[in-house]
Amino acid sequence: MLAGSGDTVNCQAMVTRAATTRVGAGVSTSPSAADAAIEAAREAGHDLGGREADLVFVFLSAVHVDDVAEAAHALREELAPPRLVGCVAEGVLARGRELEAGPAVAVWAASLPGASVDTFHVGVHPTDEGVAVDGFPELDDPSLVVLLADPFTFPVSPFLRELNERHPRLPIVGGIAAGAGRPGTQALVVDDEVHEDGAVGATVAGARVKTVVSQGCAPFGRDAVITSAEGNAVYELAGQPALGRLRDEIASLPPDQRELVAAGILAGLVIDENKADYGRGDFLMRGLLGIEEESGALLIGDQVRVGQTLRFHFRDADSADVDLREALESGLAGARSAGALLFTCNGRGTHMFAEPDHDARIVGEAVGEAAVAGFFCGGEIGPVGGRAFLHGFTATAAVFLS
Repeated sequence: MLAGSGDTVNCQAMVTRAATTRVGAGVSTSPSAADAAIEAAREAGHDLGGREADLVFVFLSAVHVDDVAEAAHALREELAPPRLVGCVAEGVLARGRELEAGPAVAVWAASLPGASVDTFHVGVHPTDEGVAVDGFPELDDPSLVVLLADPFTFPVSPFLRELNERHPRLPIVGGIAAGAGRPGTQALVVDDEVHEDGAVGATVAGARVKTVVSQGCAPFGRDAVITSAEGNAVYELAGQPALGRLRDEIASLPPDQRELVAAGILAGLVIDENKADYGRGDFLMRGLLGIEEESGALLIGDQVRVGQTLRFHFRDADSADVDLREALESGLAGARSAGALLFTCNGRGTHMFAEPDHDARIVGEAVGEAAVAGFFCGGEIGPVGGRAFLHGFTATAAVFLS
């Protein structure tokens, strides 16, 4: 029997739906790394609705560092992913939960019809000029690059600076996988291999992905152009001694904000000086490391230059909440999401927010709680103003669109 035109439209709609990206996430707190990997993988796989996973990430808490190979093998037996990437982290998150301590495994799985996925391990070796990296793939207009790095063996910031020169506006996210916070406590997973050094990651081409960066700081004082600087030292702001300018800005604050400033000051450096006005997302946050007593210079956690615009900021839970919500809303711009990989700072979580699970919950509300997983980082990777940077106290995410 021939189908009518209405049946034809329905069939086309079914084909269209089948071709969309689908994401699932799972988490387990079983004390056995292998059992936890299986439980989390099953939960993630269930949300794929019977479709095979094209790319899987696994994040394991530090207590599982000695059992990573066993856990990865168990996961591959369960989901049979063609591409697998993962690491040991200080804490993991998935499905609206943030597990900052104790045993936990989080799994993120995606079905990416029509997309091309590749994985890599980047090694580091010494040269006469310093160090060089090898193993990073050639990039041809990727939708996304995810990079998970060991803090003790991989030079993340120099690597990103070179990457920015070769690949402007690269959509890259990820983070430093701190493990237990000391050398030798890391394990990086790529496909059927486990590495103790370097970095691992994945490239995705042909998928619809949005990167989101939320630096979560509140500004105070006024914008000021750096009029005298050298290296990471700022001597003058708008022709005024930098330390004097900072003291004046702090003195003008109400008492409650002065308490927040006392906990730490950040220098917000404008990325794109061609903009008429600067708002959230236009500043790259760098810590104020100290002062030079003799000169009164402010020492910033990055190289600065004369002509840059700087504005002081402080960390604030309320601002971090608003900033993350606004960054997600702006990044999605009304598009329908399938899920997200989330990389949040180990200084956030219950260290910053009064209630647990903040970042996982907020991102879950925006993209679907059952399709979010990630880990707590010792530094987060994400683009600001079209350039990739290593951040602190930040949440970065890759949001996959349906």
